[in-house]
Amino acid sequence: MLNLRDNNLFVEDVSFESVAESFGTPCYVYSKHDLVKEFQEYKEAFKDYPDTTICYSVKANSNLSILKIFNSMGSGFDIVSEGELERVMRVGADPNKIVFSGVAKSYDEIKKAIEFGILFFNVESFDELKTINDISAELNLLARVSIRVNPDIDPKTHPYISTGLKTSKFGISIDDAFDVYKKASEMKNIDIVGIDAHIGSQILDLNPFQDSLERLEALFFRLKSININIEFIDIGGGLGIKYKDDEEPPLKKDFASKVIKIMKKMNCKLVLEPGRSLVGNAGYLITSVVYEKNNNDKNFLIVDAGMNDLLRPSLYGAFHKISKSIKSSDKKKIYDVVGPICETGDVLGYDVQINDASIGDILVVHSAGAYGAVMGSNYNSRPKIPEILISGDKAYLIREKESINQILQNEVVLEDE
Repeated sequence: MLNLRDNNLFVEDVSFESVAESFGTPCYVYSKHDLVKEFQEYKEAFKDYPDTTICYSVKANSNLSILKIFNSMGSGFDIVSEGELERVMRVGADPNKIVFSGVAKSYDEIKKAIEFGILFFNVESFDELKTINDISAELNLLARVSIRVNPDIDPKTHPYISTGLKTSKFGISIDDAFDVYKKASEMKNIDIVGIDAHIGSQILDLNPFQDSLERLEALFFRLKSININIEFIDIGGGLGIKYKDDEEPPLKKDFASKVIKIMKKMNCKLVLEPGRSLVGNAGYLITSVVYEKNNNDKNFLIVDAGMNDLLRPSLYGAFHKISKSIKSSDKKKIYDVVGPICETGDVLGYDVQINDASIGDILVVHSAGAYGAVMGSNYNSRPKIPEILISGDKAYLIREKESINQILQNEVVLEDE
């Protein structure tokens, strides 16, 4: 919950300046109020379809305190690794609300998830299906599965996060899915419970969601005709958020309206996997100006956060609004905001209009709650940065800053021969 008081930017009742003073920069800052609000909006939007399970997509932001907040509100979880399974187990997640996605699930990951009793696997290939069946047989258990169908839908988003096109590595072609379901129905240790599709991320148009779900509906009734009865439809996530002032993402209630209309024809349980739309606008990256620099006609603000802290601008060319934490004047100057990493692409924002800035000023990178800290790295041997949760007028450290010793502790220096 962002607000301006006496020209100071606050998140809830804590100023960014005070966060920087207490915890240093760079760091991530999250609003508990906004996390709760976004989840409640999903629950409200789908209240007319009570057989709906919201499975937060852990990959968007996997901090344990954030997972605990969602778990306390009744959320399930969409996971993609053993590490994410361990995270949700540590916050007390209900196994019957966990779905396991991802194209390269290993033997150990599958075994652990079956033993934990997850709701179902979203199966991405026939080879994976056979592996799950074999492991289930070893354990003398049934594994519940949903086939991830690739509906060949263009979500009209960045190519790197378009996951439902026929050229994508994800899922099984919708043209092949029917035959895969038939083969799965003959496997002794497989329990077919669902159909899954996830067409992409940061989607600002509801039509691709509708088109995808209509293709799943056709498959649902085709399977029903041969007595393969589907219990769950998992429509994935992907609903976009507002990064730019002129963007108008779809409302959750409008999204729900389109989904529920089709779901009522199938009369089965619905699974959602929102990630970005729950955490994206609840998070901020704050960073300090280290130097101001001018090269010919180009102005630079060199800051202490880099692409190792927030990769999205370098990886996707993603836009994040950047502002000063204190509005010092109405006079603005155009800067490229760049980080300390030795890469030309280490840029947080190009041609950013900011009130005159100087060394030591605090900048706020907005909409950084999703795919921010989770994609952080130690490139240039830089420690991962702290994460702070704001609740009212309190600021809680929910991840400590990594030390240089922690970066180096798992490395081995070979003795001279």
